[in-house]
Amino acid sequence: MPRDTRILTEGEGLHGAARIQAMCAVALSVLLALLDYAIANVALPTIGADLHVSAASAVWIINSYQLASVIALLPTAALGARIGFGRLCQIGLVLFIVSSLFCGISHSLLALSLARAVQGVGGACIMSVSIALIRFIYPHAIIGRGIALNGVMVALGVGAGPTVASVILSVATWPWLFFINIPLGLAALVLALMSLPRTPLQHGAFDGLSALFNALAFGALIMAGDSIAHHASAVQVCAFAITGIVAAVLLVQRQKGRAHPMFPIDMLQVPAFRTGVSIGFLAFVSSNLFMVSFPFTVQNLFHASPSMVGLMITPWPVGIMLVAPVISRLSDRVPATILSSVGLFTTSMGFLALYLLPQAPHWYDIVWRVGLAGMGFGIFQPPNNRIMMVTAPAGRSGSASGMVQVSRQCGQATGAMLVAMTFGLIATRPSMRCLEFASIIAFLGMLLSASRLFSDRHGQA
Repeated sequence: MPRDTRILTEGEGLHGAARIQAMCAVALSVLLALLDYAIANVALPTIGADLHVSAASAVWIINSYQLASVIALLPTAALGARIGFGRLCQIGLVLFIVSSLFCGISHSLLALSLARAVQGVGGACIMSVSIALIRFIYPHAIIGRGIALNGVMVALGVGAGPTVASVILSVATWPWLFFINIPLGLAALVLALMSLPRTPLQHGAFDGLSALFNALAFGALIMAGDSIAHHASAVQVCAFAITGIVAAVLLVQRQKGRAHPMFPIDMLQVPAFRTGVSIGFLAFVSSNLFMVSFPFTVQNLFHASPSMVGLMITPWPVGIMLVAPVISRLSDRVPATILSSVGLFTTSMGFLALYLLPQAPHWYDIVWRVGLAGMGFGIFQPPNNRIMMVTAPAGRSGSASGMVQVSRQCGQATGAMLVAMTFGLIATRPSMRCLEFASIIAFLGMLLSASRLFSDRHGQA
């Protein structure tokens, strides 16, 4: 069917086949961006050996993608508001396809890390506007369905990464982890060109200086945390920390009084939005404490084979997908605060049950606990994201969508750093301690979520 070329208003939404096609384009784009983030983790030893670099150096194959993605999220969200969310998603897909080709043909760590950084920017272009696009694709009354489907794609991309990587590496060499993105990316690009809606454009020049301060603030603070986790010198930690703090102060000062700030300090003054960002951060700290440490638990403590690692993690995305059809409908009818609180409590109990596993558990003892935690996360995420999107002022979908992703990626980065610190500081069963910390942090997120019940203004968001 012909593409609807009208400029849509927020909450108007598409209908029928047009909505299905547009959502398929967003879903496939999000899946690609997150699958590729997770898929390289499993292959790090293989890639490092092939490129003749140490394990510590090979980590930059992951770090370069994550760092570039985090520092690009808010600037790309601001750019998307000026050139159109659909167009920015298309640009992101082109960057992703081209950089995937260069990743596959790289023969040095430097070349691969640079290509991965470009991939991270492409992923940021996609992720920073994904939920903003959903706000235009779905009518306001059923926006929860679109957000729930987006949450499924996030879970599937992160959770299925290790399994997909294991399958590819069993039949092909590591460059095919990246070559596989090319046909999938082209399919997503064709769908995006054909179906993504036109959105209103924000006027005004792009603020390059704010983008620089943003990159220095997020980049330096993440590197400071990474330096602490890997026991770097105090001088290095302080240098990164001071640079990040100074850049953050300059960024906030520059954003004050602007009608459409790149770093949305005005939106963070809205209690429901600010609390949603904080809860999302805590939730993803908790989930990454589990995701990063759990392979060590399965292999080192329970003596499972490496091929079983992906299978043991699979119940996490499966649990999220199982509850998605129900949550997609409930999130537009039941107060989001109740759903997100119940979800995080369930996730916390799932992690606690994993921490309390017997010394020699059967496989099903592990599977149902991981699945329970995943179901809780699937109940939590769409309603919390919905609160953030519906409390954002009109015309600020890009900023809200960017902050949803910032809370996710900063939470994931912090979770990974906490795993590294735990393994470095605790000698006895550190992977189980990570599960304990994951349960505690998820429970704290639940308490913060439940505190919204006492807000008359935003409790029904």
